[in-house]
Amino acid sequence: GPPMSATVGSPVAVRGPVGPLASLLAVGVGLAVVGIRSPEQPGHYPVCPFHAVTGLWCPACGSLRAVHALCHGDLATAVHRNVLLVASLPLLAYWWLGWFRDSVDGHRRRPTPRVFSSLSLIAGMLAFAVLRNLPGFGLLAP
Repeated sequence: GPPMSATVGSPVAVRGPVGPLASLLAVGVGLAVVGIRSPEQPGHYPVCPFHAVTGLWCPACGSLRAVHALCHGDLATAVHRNVLLVASLPLLAYWWLGWFRDSVDGHRRRPTPRVFSSLSLIAGMLAFAVLRNLPGFGLLAP
């Protein structure tokens, strides 16, 4: 038959959930490594190049330590290390579940361009980076 186009809701080549499950496996391996090898111990991981050069905290600084704390069930420490990472986890899970659902039912849903959403995300990360480096906002620093 004629080739199928990738329009909204159209069937796509049957690959099943290989991509989402492979990504889940990769995340699981990463979590196991970070859960076992503490970022709190010097020398286990490279330092943040931005922080090493500027002495300032980037939006991702403290993320490995937050993930390590989450692997050990310590939500309070994870929030202290990087509240932005912890707050983003439900959104990341939602996106992954959508990807998994689409791969299982064989339909590709094209996301509509969301310039405002993308710019808001970038602005939020920049605001977080600025705030965590200001005096009086030490609570946001890892």
